[in-house]
Amino acid sequence: MAMNVGSADGDEDEVVSAINTTPLVDVMLVLLIIFLITIPVVTTSIPVQLPKERNEIRETKPENITLSVDPGGRIYWNELQIRSTDALIDRLKKIAVLTPQPEVQIRGDGNANYEGVGRIIYACQRAGISKVGFITEPPPRGG
Repeated sequence: MAMNVGSADGDEDEVVSAINTTPLVDVMLVLLIIFLITIPVVTTSIPVQLPKERNEIRETKPENITLSVDPGGRIYWNELQIRSTDALIDRLKKIAVLTPQPEVQIRGDGNANYEGVGRIIYACQRAGISKVGFITEPPPRGG
């Protein structure tokens, strides 16, 4: 066996220009092993039942009242045009006393001003209607 004691000429301040990467590789391998062991334990330790996607077809009940607002701001009860907000309040007061109270569904045109929808909500509030909903169209799939 041989042993390197130093240079023969006594020059011991020689600079080593090579980087020793062995400690870096050792640390990285240890970290990799730790992550490989712990990641599957973390992801599978809690059983979770994920929700399934489903489309529910909502049936329109015959007792629901559909109020529509056209682009001109005119209000319609099904297909019957309502002349004024007071006439709408009077009709809604007759419906508000029924048990169970029907739901008022508002169909507002996308180009209509908010004033027409606001008048319907005001009339529902004045008449004592507690269930008011908005009917919208879902965006096209994939767009």
